[in-house]
Formats: sequence, C-alpha cells, structure tokens
Amino acid sequence: MRSVPVSAKSKQKMNNFLRNNIFPCVKRSHVLKRNYNIRYLSCTTQRKSEINEHTFPYEYKKWYEKSLQSPGDFWGALGKKKITWIEDFHTVTDSNIVEGKHQWFVGGKLNASVNCLDRHVESNGDCTALIWEKDEPGTHVKVTYKELLNMTCQVANALKRRGVKKGDAVCLYMPVSPLAVASMLACTRIGAVHSVVFAGFSSEALATRIKDADVKTVITANEGLRGGKKIALKNTVNKALEQCPEVENVFVYHRTDADTQMKEGRDINLEEALKVEDTICAPEPMCSEDPLFILYTSGSTGTPKGVVHSHAGYLLYTMLTHQLVFDYQPGDIHACVADIGWITGHSYVVYGPLANGATSVLFESIPTYPDPGRYWEMVERLKITQFYGAPTALRLLLKYGDEHVTKYDRSSLKVLGSVGEPINEEAWHWYKDVVGDGRCPVVDTWWQTETGGIMISPQPKNPEALKPACPMRPFYGVEPILLDDKGNELHGNDVSGILCLKGSMPGMTRTLHGNKERYLDVYYRPYPGYYFTGDGARRDADGHLHITGRVDDVINVKGVRLGTAEVEDIMDNHPLVAETAVVGFPHEIKGEGVYAYVTLKETLDEDVDQIKDELRAMVKQAIGSFAVPELIQISPALPKTRSGKIMRRILRTVAANKIDEVGDVSTLAEPAVVEQIIAEHKKITS
Repeated sequence: MRSVPVSAKSKQKMNNFLRNNIFPCVKRSHVLKRNYNIRYLSCTTQRKSEINEHTFPYEYKKWYEKSLQSPGDFWGALGKKKITWIEDFHTVTDSNIVEGKHQWFVGGKLNASVNCLDRHVESNGDCTALIWEKDEPGTHVKVTYKELLNMTCQVANALKRRGVKKGDAVCLYMPVSPLAVASMLACTRIGAVHSVVFAGFSSEALATRIKDADVKTVITANEGLRGGKKIALKNTVNKALEQCPEVENVFVYHRTDADTQMKEGRDINLEEALKVEDTICAPEPMCSEDPLFILYTSGSTGTPKGVVHSHAGYLLYTMLTHQLVFDYQPGDIHACVADIGWITGHSYVVYGPLANGATSVLFESIPTYPDPGRYWEMVERLKITQFYGAPTALRLLLKYGDEHVTKYDRSSLKVLGSVGEPINEEAWHWYKDVVGDGRCPVVDTWWQTETGGIMISPQPKNPEALKPACPMRPFYGVEPILLDDKGNELHGNDVSGILCLKGSMPGMTRTLHGNKERYLDVYYRPYPGYYFTGDGARRDADGHLHITGRVDDVINVKGVRLGTAEVEDIMDNHPLVAETAVVGFPHEIKGEGVYAYVTLKETLDEDVDQIKDELRAMVKQAIGSFAVPELIQISPALPKTRSGKIMRRILRTVAANKIDEVGDVSTLAEPAVVEQIIAEHKKITS
C-alpha cells in the first residue's frame, strides 16, 4: 500500500484546467480542499503466468486453441496479470451456456476506476489520458491521467453528497467530453451503475430508459455542440422528466454559455457543485459480478433492451481486444470516433484504452464539419495511430472525393478499424488504399452490445493476408458456430447459416435489466446450448467468416435463403451508388421479392433507369437471377437512428405497402426522410 502526495502547485493546476478547458464559462478560480492520503490498491497475491499476450498476434493458432481447450487457465492467467485486484478471485469461471449463465473471476473484488486511473497515476500521472477533439474545428484539449482522476473523484463526491450510493442507477445524457468520461468513472468509483443515453435521443426515448432503470439521478448539459449546431440537451431532459417524477437530482454541466431552465431543489449547477468537492474519493470494492453499467440498445429491432455488463470480465475483455485487435503500443494515439452513448464508445473510447493506460481521443463533432476532411485533418494534427470508424461514415465520405483525404498527412496511422455493420468492398478498398495509403491493415470487426467487445476480427500482425469486407477469424476464447434452421451444426467450409456462439466469454452480458426471462428468450432459448446472435454468416472455402446480415433480414426467394447484406454489398460497388438497403416484400408467386432502396452520389446527371438496369445486371452476375431486385427505389437518404443504424423495420413496412403501419419515427436522425420514401414508393408502385 503506497501513498502518492500531491503538491499545492498541482491543486492550482487542476483548478486552472477545469476553469479554462472543461468549464469555459466559469469566470473565477477556486482553490479546492484536498486530502492527499490516497492509497492505491494492488493484487493481494501474485501468481506466475505463462501467458504472454505480446506473442498472440504471431502465434494465433496456438493461443486460440489453448483458449478453447483450457479457458480457465487462459483467462485466469490474464486476469491475474492485467487486473488490479482488491481481493483475489478463487474461481476463474462458473458458467453454463444452457442456462445463459456467465460468471468470471468469482470471489474477486476490484474497482474499475482504479484500473482505469489510479494505477496509471501511480506510474505516470502526467501521461495524456484523453484528447478531447471539440466540435469547434481545429480545437482540442488534452487531459492527463492525474487530471482525469481528480475530476472523477470530484464528481463521485458530488454524487455521494446528493445521496447516490452503491447499486443506484445514474443516467448520463451528455455531450462527448472529458466530464462525461469522468462521470462514468465516478459512478464506478462509488459503486453506482451508469446508464449512458446517447445525447440525441428524443425526450420519449430518454424517459423510457430512465424509468426502466429506476433512475433517481441524471447528469446532463445545458447544450451540446455537434456539427456547428447547438443541441438543447437540458430542455430534452426537462421534457423527459415530466414523465419521470421519481428523479430527484439533475446535475447540469455548462458546455456553452446559454442559460437553461433550472428547477429549484432538483437541478444542480455541476460547476458550482464541484468547487466544494475534494479530489480524493476512496474507491468502493466491487465484486467481479456486480453490475458495472446498463446500456440500452437503439430499439431498431423492438423495444429497447437494457443490457447489463459486470466489472471484471468486461474490463479484462475490452483491455485485451483493444490491445491485440488494434496492435496498441505505448505512446500510440487511439481514436475511436464513436459516441460514448454506444457500446463502441464504452469499450473502445473509455474502458479498454484507459485500462491499458492509452491515450484515447474523444470526438465530439461529425465527419463532414466543417468539410469532409475533418477526420483526416484530425489525424494529421493529433498524430493518430489507430482509427476506428463506421462504414456508414466511410461511405458518406467516399462520395466527396479523394482530395479531402490526400491533402492531409496520414503517415502516423498504423491500423484502420471498421465497426457497426458489415463494410462493403468498395468502402473497404477506399479505406485501405486512399485513407491508409495501402500500408495500413483494415480491421473489420464483428461484435454486439451484448458481447461487450470484439468477437470476430483479423489480427493486424497475423501473416495471413486480409480479405476485403471480411472479419475472418474469432478472437481468443470465442467459438462461433453455424447452425441450420433446425439447430444442427454446419461443419466444413463453403456453408452459410445462423451465427451462434458456443461456450462462455468474460465480456458477455449477464442479463437484461429487470427482465431475465426476455434475456433467456432472446439469446439462449432459440437454440439451446448456444448464444443466438441474430446474425447470419458464411464460412468460405478458407474457413473465414463473412457476416451476411441479420437473420430477420434474410429473404426467402423461391425457397432460397438470401442475405440482404450480400445484395447490398454488390450494389454498393456501383460507382454512382452511395448506399443501399435491401428488404423483402410479399410476392404472390415467389413468397418474397427483393426490394432495394438506393441512394446515389451527389451531382448526378445520369439516366436513373440505366443505373437501375446496371444494378440488376451486377446482382444477376454475382449471385444469380433469383437475387435480382424486382423493385429499385431511388431515395434521397435512408431512415437512420441517431447512432447511424438503418431502420429496416420502416423500409420493410413501406415495401410491403403498409404505409399506415410505419409507426413512430421520432428517434430517427431525419424523420422527414420517411415521407419522401413513402412518396417515391407510391410513384413506382402505382
């Protein structure tokens, strides 16, 4: 047990940092009272480990087989080596896939914030933890591990002062910022469970999540900034809380100087609250299986599901995948441009990088502000080494031309990652050849909110050649299985089926909040003995995995199963196509027909009918005549959630000509797009 003293100079530095960078609207300084006798916790016992994760990328087959044959030895050794424990665990795993039971590092106690902050402060507190790429172009703020720890402890103490205790749920509805990260870690510091809601959801969606998690405390901001536009976050919270009278505390961070409506007795100015709080807060010992956070799915496949992740298993899994999938090395600048309101932001902006002591970029803006070169200007200015983005954004940027990429120096880049949906081949090649100058491996990753971390992905240093638009191989401990409709395993290569996972992995969700039966019904009862992913996959002749799309996005044409992602990938390769979405529609002869929504690139004069003919010919040549879309609708855009997911439910409803059943579109990024799609649908089907 060691004490780390903090000087008076450091106190003043922290106050100056908060005033000038995190709270730009605070006009005066304030000297914080400090208790400097903080102690950092280490593992109570040390066990010699034969695991050397640095050899993993070079000996994939060896370590992968070991991870499946001896999961207890494999994960147990890594748990001892990479996690700082308050109390040692006595059992590596007590899991049963048939029961949907995942328990890892049983008996152990730890604190996630200690693993993400204290131990790095102890070794090198002046190392940069976060680089906040603010919405304002060309503007960033660096936050050291010491500053982030101080800020985290202040927020934690403010929460405790308002009665927040271990096990309570706290909702965060905040812009991407260091204070948002500190608020997440503050919850873990005191044992509270954070529920981050993407700061773009409607008041109705926010209220639903607040009520489901039984939230009494909300942390928000007066406004957010995104693409040069101000977003009235506090107003949204006020409207949501009209439905949530049980909320007792609302902390308000002032991202801008705009005034906001405050309710006396409930609302607290966060800047003022932190001024009186100490920068020391003792970490709460948490059991390995205690809930760490609740994260709600976007609702694109039904009512939102409150996915629950626990402490130790999730933390270890995100650490290891961040290190190995992205070839992270000390000194790298890791930029995952996802919002922290989604699992990608949780795992690869916050927990994975910070637990590894990395420098993580917080991206507050959008890829086209002030122009389509925003990402790549940021890469040049910050010397980013790993870049992790979504195919949706890449396809958007692709259509603007290469000059927005090539005018910036991208020589610092080492690894390019793709996340969120299958990436099409055209975007993959553009990403690799233009953005990465042909020298950076493109890591196409498949995983889910429920898995906590990356499940299938190429390894950057693996000598095997990467395949375009193909996640390729499972991560350590992951055993993907393809099943037919009857639940039989499909062996060998050149087969397609339902993607399931066999066995238990440390990062898996433990349950759905307040609904264990739904958890079992959705994931474990459809195919007993397996975790049902809801996705389809193909294992090619080399044994590599390709994701073919959601199982409910599979079209049955004349008895032949057709994955919509396969058709979309082919059509996306047309030089004039920006993006496509394919769904099925009722057909009196075939059972289902193929309906394609196509968004074209800007400034087009070409004949639309000719483009449609070319698209049909491409699909016929690549797959067969049965897969050719009978209807192709040119759309100005596709209906997407604010997280960038295509709302296929709406597209299927329109394609089925059930216009009156479209339902609520308030959570879409651009609700007006639906009216345009319906109008065009009526034209081509009349």
